[in-house]
Amino acid sequence: MLDWLECRPDRVALRWQGTDITYGEMVRRAGRTASALAARGIARGDRVAILAHNCPDYLDLLFACARLGAVLVTLNWRLAPPEWQYILEHSGAKLLAHEGEFSKALDTLNLRLIRTGLDLPSCEGGEVPPVAGKADDPLLLVYTSGTTGRPKGAVHTGATLMANAAAGVEAHAMVPGDRILTFLPMFHVGGLNNQTLPAISVGATVILQPRFAPDTALAAIEGEKPTIILLVPAVMKALVEHPRFALTDLSSLRFAMAGSSVVPVELIRAFHARGLPVGQIYGSTETGPVSIVLKREDAMRKTGACGVPALGCQVRLVDDDGRDVPSGASGEVLIKAPNLMTGYWRDEAATREALADGWYRTGDVGRRDAEGFYWVDERKKDMIISGGENIYPAELEVVLDSCPAIAEGAVIARADPKWGEVPVAVIVRREGASLREEEVRQLFEGRLARFKHPHSVVFVDALPRNVMGKILRYRLREQFGS
Repeated sequence: MLDWLECRPDRVALRWQGTDITYGEMVRRAGRTASALAARGIARGDRVAILAHNCPDYLDLLFACARLGAVLVTLNWRLAPPEWQYILEHSGAKLLAHEGEFSKALDTLNLRLIRTGLDLPSCEGGEVPPVAGKADDPLLLVYTSGTTGRPKGAVHTGATLMANAAAGVEAHAMVPGDRILTFLPMFHVGGLNNQTLPAISVGATVILQPRFAPDTALAAIEGEKPTIILLVPAVMKALVEHPRFALTDLSSLRFAMAGSSVVPVELIRAFHARGLPVGQIYGSTETGPVSIVLKREDAMRKTGACGVPALGCQVRLVDDDGRDVPSGASGEVLIKAPNLMTGYWRDEAATREALADGWYRTGDVGRRDAEGFYWVDERKKDMIISGGENIYPAELEVVLDSCPAIAEGAVIARADPKWGEVPVAVIVRREGASLREEEVRQLFEGRLARFKHPHSVVFVDALPRNVMGKILRYRLREQFGS
């Protein structure tokens, strides 16, 4: 990966808040960062965490870790402090680099690690350390919400990131002259791996914004003239509904990619009406995520499809017995690719469950048409995708279970015009207990990120169950999910 930076020193790599950072300067910044980390005792195999909005330091730390053989752990700034603490402890992070605005929240935690600001490239250090990292070493650790109530850390190596970058370049037909607008958060593989690292790998320019806001995004499209952007449904909706959308000059854009969840066709058509083709990237944290792609040349005629297997990716659709299904039939989507995670950090059981003979079981249900294009009909049934963020009901149900006034509870998705989906808590009060919606909401304060909190609470006499006692969530979705 370090070769990406060193072979084109004079080209502009990053456009950041009006300042251009060349590839040569990125080499120097990454070297100074590696030196500063080494001075703090970071060596091969150590974990280095970052808690920040999008900034050049993300890439400085990633490439510094690649040099040292260390592992970068990305923290979602939208999470609650106890969630940060769990990830930092589970990953065994030795150092945390963070923005100053998170200092007060971090001060409330019991953290046994080195804390530092994001000014590592400017810190005094010794000579740039020699390259110690190898392609098969763990390099990126991204935590994804867990079905058991605790997040799991997907491990990506330098090799899987390079394979994913190659697949991303091919999916976008990316060239050195491209200008990539990145405003999705780089703590997710979507913001970091879908377009940003592919752009760096091919020598393009990344126009980096700290976070998404529809007015600044539209201003950047008009002023910075990007050629490719990445969207998620909540972002698409915010842009389409913004009063400046119809007036913004989109002519520099040749292509937009969408992903993270099933994308409503009406949002795609709103961009198509402006003459901008919208493709799709299907994947997950575990898959890199570039797995199935709808390319520019097929975007208009295959609206709503996920596309065809990405470069190096194999896809199977299987029935409940693991047998391949024919074209037109529905089956679970299995992925095998060089950009798959190597496993879950410190979780062999979950790794064995997710990866079988090199195939990753997505849990999603899809079908393949006569032309070989894949369509995802259903997501993982329990997972909620709200504004591009994954929420597993188990995370919320652990909180509900801790309340003595709740006999049992379940969390489902409810359709939402702004966020796509939001969590709804369906609760059975314990006999004789008095419990109001406001009290249920209060249970989540300070324990889970606010975007995970239930948007509403429904009280029922009993939860529907099958003969084995399992909660029939589909019944709850039918009753309360619309």
